[in-house]
Amino acid sequence: MMKKSLLTLSLAALFLSACDDKPQESAQPASETAEVEAKPAQPHPSGKPQNSFLTAYDNIDLAQYKDRVKFMSTDDFQGRSPATEGGRKTTEFLASEFKKLGLEPGNGDSYLQQVPLTSIEADANMELQLGDNTLKFPEDFVANSSKLEDSITLDKSELVFVGFGIVAPEYNWNDYQGLDMEGKTAVILVNDPGFHTQDPEVFQGKAMTYYGRWTYKYEEAARQGASSAIIIHDTAPASYGWNVVSNSWSGPQYHLAEAGDDPKLDVEMWITYDQAQNLFSQAGLDLGALQEAALKPDFKAVPIDATASVTVRNTIEKSQSPNVIATIPGKTKPDEHVVYMAHWDHLGMNPHFEGDQIFNGAVDNATGTAGIISIAQAFKALPEQPERSVTFIAVTAEEQGLLGSKYYAANPTVPMNKIVGAFNIDSMNISGRVTDLTVVGYGKSEMETYVSQAAERQGRKLVAEAKPERGGYYRSDHFSLAKLGVPAIYAGGGTEYREGQDMELIEQHNTKRGECYHQVCDEYQENWAWEAALDDVKVFFEAGYLLSNSGDYPNWYEGTEFKAIRDESMSQ
Repeated sequence: MMKKSLLTLSLAALFLSACDDKPQESAQPASETAEVEAKPAQPHPSGKPQNSFLTAYDNIDLAQYKDRVKFMSTDDFQGRSPATEGGRKTTEFLASEFKKLGLEPGNGDSYLQQVPLTSIEADANMELQLGDNTLKFPEDFVANSSKLEDSITLDKSELVFVGFGIVAPEYNWNDYQGLDMEGKTAVILVNDPGFHTQDPEVFQGKAMTYYGRWTYKYEEAARQGASSAIIIHDTAPASYGWNVVSNSWSGPQYHLAEAGDDPKLDVEMWITYDQAQNLFSQAGLDLGALQEAALKPDFKAVPIDATASVTVRNTIEKSQSPNVIATIPGKTKPDEHVVYMAHWDHLGMNPHFEGDQIFNGAVDNATGTAGIISIAQAFKALPEQPERSVTFIAVTAEEQGLLGSKYYAANPTVPMNKIVGAFNIDSMNISGRVTDLTVVGYGKSEMETYVSQAAERQGRKLVAEAKPERGGYYRSDHFSLAKLGVPAIYAGGGTEYREGQDMELIEQHNTKRGECYHQVCDEYQENWAWEAALDDVKVFFEAGYLLSNSGDYPNWYEGTEFKAIRDESMSQ
């Protein structure tokens, strides 16, 4: 149960602020040519420390925040791909920033937690023979294999349309009922039935469940014994265009080296919707009609009178790429941790592109990574350490399937039942200042209580994301902790813009941001609405401040998929 400590803390912060002298002037921008200067809290002119939460809150420096975003998204960092020179530069920079701010190493005596990775890059010179058609890579299809084999051939594998490819007993749903998939290729629709029906009684209606994620679909097809799987891309239910698929699935694909004994497909593929229609039409099937049939729990899989053949030639490299972990020990409860997360990696470079080849990843996620540094700096500006420890984790290989956070969850520096709660920051608001605050996966946990109170200081209210069908809650690093029961919140930005702003410019920023997601044009822009991003940084700082000085252990709300896991964890 939540207690009254939130209100008590808020009143205490306000009381302390009334006793303060005028806050110091903002620090000057750091150098744009070398590295961003991490500036610790300065002493008060009277010789007394600045001693209030609000002083630290108000002095979160916008110029420094911008400099860090700009620095990490320059071409020198080569798109921040894991296990590259750009990745090494990034993690060295982050460790240096945390050290200069006075944070302690978060992994024993090191700021780094090395994540063992396997890079598997499929030769782009391949074709997929699908029925009577020869598909070209990456215009018509993409294919990869996560098996550690130099060459894998899929030779005339029988195709079976398995609807959404879901086995979910709690929804009385089994698209593989009665099937023998050995040696066959599953052809699968993206998302889950709830998106298409918009019926809240079907899965979770418009909001995507984990069953709608492509990761789940490949996992389940492998568990069913299939040799390969093909996901049919469709922009609306996928929530992104084919260009995102082709860019994300080209070049090196990283996997955790310690993958365990989980079954794997020989080949994992996507095809465009147009090519799927061609395939079904040539086999005498109506794709549209089968999509409708697949929306019902009594759907029966349909064999397709066609086969798939492709050879994937792999270049395999073993490597490692670190998570960067730093901590501020708690004053009275150092074994209890409040966690901030952001992924530092992006997509690196694509040498096959003409012209610009670098995916700079300014919004995604230099903005979030710079955000947790600013929050760490704000905590260090406080005169005393918080009651609980506050730990900052900049994780690697998020773009490759949340690998850095998965590794951390499997090899935690803090027991899961000692992580009080987690805040994840991924791609911050650079469009315009807002009066609301979007929570992805709204209604899942009591972490919302802390964020809500922090947002009130800015006159903002929490709202659910506009498009829960995108399954955003399952697509960022907090999910790795949530699966093990840790209450984790993923929030930022909003949709209700404050008055007095240039709405035309806001619309331009929003449009550009959508167009540049996972594209080379995700680059630093001086005219972004930087104050909007800083608003969110301050909300996350205050929410973590409240939680780190509270005696409460937030939990998941009843009915959420992670509550039973947390309850069991806390009983140990």
